[in-house]
Amino acid sequence: MTGWTEGPTITLKAAAAADIPALWALRTDAVRRSCASYYAPGIIAVWSAAPLPPVYAALVAGGGAVMAESAGELQGYAILDRGNGEVGAVFVAPDSGGRGVGKILLGALERMARADRRARLHLYASLNAVGFYRAAGFVPLREAQYAHPSGIALDCVYMEKALLPGA
Repeated sequence: MTGWTEGPTITLKAAAAADIPALWALRTDAVRRSCASYYAPGIIAVWSAAPLPPVYAALVAGGGAVMAESAGELQGYAILDRGNGEVGAVFVAPDSGGRGVGKILLGALERMARADRRARLHLYASLNAVGFYRAAGFVPLREAQYAHPSGIALDCVYMEKALLPGA
């Protein structure tokens, strides 16, 4: 992306089924460019080539997906499984990283979870995202391997965040 100005306006909106191809394209670009220094090239190749999982459509239809746009361009998206409180995705366009887009998206998921009366959120953080989630108040519980639908095992960190006092 070019032309990012100081203090861009980020607009959040619920994702719809028609947005899924653009979300998946952004995710694929983010995996290729933002995760490449944390994972072996063979892992990145398989991960980034994985087809869209069927669960995405259900999560979007369930109202758990939010998109961030600026000047009409997709900057990132996030998905919450509202049935179990798992953060399934927070992806930011690589050229927009470090500008607060991920924080805005994660905040939207937290508001959804609170509206659903969830006491906690949990996730499997890719290695490149552990610092981001830690800064947002997530606590690492254990190193893990995420069984990716493509058949690979991704090294990650299982993390949780309490949303309610004492949770």
